Formats: sequence, structure tokens, C-alpha cells
Amino acid sequence: MSDHVHNDLKLVDRDTGIPLSEAVFRSLCQALRAGIYRPGDRLREEEVAQRLKVSRTPVREALGRLMAKGLVEPAGGRGLIVRSLGTAEVLELYAMREILEGAAARLAAQHASQPEIDALRDLEEAFETHLEDSVEMARLNRAFHETIFRAARNRYLDSALQELQDGISLLGPTTFSVGGRPTTAAEEHRALIEAIAARDPDLAERLARAHIQEALRSRLKLIQAR
Repeated sequence: MSDHVHNDLKLVDRDTGIPLSEAVFRSLCQALRAGIYRPGDRLREEEVAQRLKVSRTPVREALGRLMAKGLVEPAGGRGLIVRSLGTAEVLELYAMREILEGAAARLAAQHASQPEIDALRDLEEAFETHLEDSVEMARLNRAFHETIFRAARNRYLDSALQELQDGISLLGPTTFSVGGRPTTAAEEHRALIEAIAARDPDLAERLARAHIQEALRSRLKLIQAR
């Protein structure tokens, strides 16, 4: 396991009465999405149990579920590692992401409340004050898109987008490390906010899809630079 994985791993949702193995599973999924675990990182049952202060049994069950979802894979008898996506999988992921995020933006333009639009503006303002910090930009970007998902007011779309987030967690380094991408992403975010605020579903969907297309271009640059 890489050195960057440290005490950020915490047990979530434990007080909601769900089984311990489910709480561990959710904690690990959240850690993957937050970049606490990244592609190539090792997950050892004993270490995860120690970090979460639980026994190894619920950890074993949770890791089994992560493997069934294709998020981790065996590492030659040395535990499991977080999987990396191949180029074909990346293209498939972004194709679905473009469709779903476009739909979310369209619905957000119809349903977003004024506080949600204000929150999008606040997140974008914060994003633009961290243009030299790719990790913080990635965190704010996740919050930005999650706000749009919530504003869409569609539980089925939200479920599909949440499933997609698991795949996104396997992409590796953020595209905000690509030269020029933070600035263009900020411009795309601002235009998208204005389309949502103007209640223009067609424009919001078109801009959201174009935003994901640009993100894919940056992602392919990262892959080529490996």
C-alpha cells in the first residue's frame, strides 16, 4: 500500500443500524472515490481492519464485494490491489458519463433551487482560488457535480451516477494536472451554472456533455503520457 494512504480511512454510516460489513464496504467505496486509495494501491485485510478498528471478518466480506464489482483484483497472493482501467474501459466510462451528466444538467435546469444555484457558484469560486492545487480542485469538482446530481431530483439517475462514481475512482490522477485544463474547466463550469440559472435545459445538457468531452481529451493525454 502506498505511503499516501494514512489515517484518512474512517468507518462511515456505523450509527445507522446497518451491518458492520456494509459500513466497511461503504467506507472503502468512499475512500476510493476520495482518492485515499488509488489504482495500484494494495489493500490488505489486516491493515484495513486495524485502520477501521473492526475485526477481519467484515473487512473480508467488504473486499469480496469490491472484487465482485471489479474495483479491486488479486495481487498474486499478496492481498488485493485497486484496479486500473484500460483505455477501452475509459472510453466506455466517459461515453456513459457524458450521457448521464448531460441528463443531470438538463434536469437541474428544470428543478434546481436558488440555494443550489448559489452553492454551485460558491463551489466554482472556491475552485478558481485553487488553480495550482490539483487535489483540492478534484475535491471541489466532485462536490460541484454532486450538487448538480442532487438538483436533478431524479433518484434513478442519481443511482446510475453513483454507480458510475465507482468507475471514475479507478481512473487514477486527476485531469486537473494536465496543463491548461483547470482554466478551461472553470470556464465550462461557469457557463453551465448560467445555463442552469437561466432555466435552459437544452443548453445545460449541451454544455455538460461538452464539458465531459473535454475532460476525456485531457484523460487521454494522461494515458498517452504514461
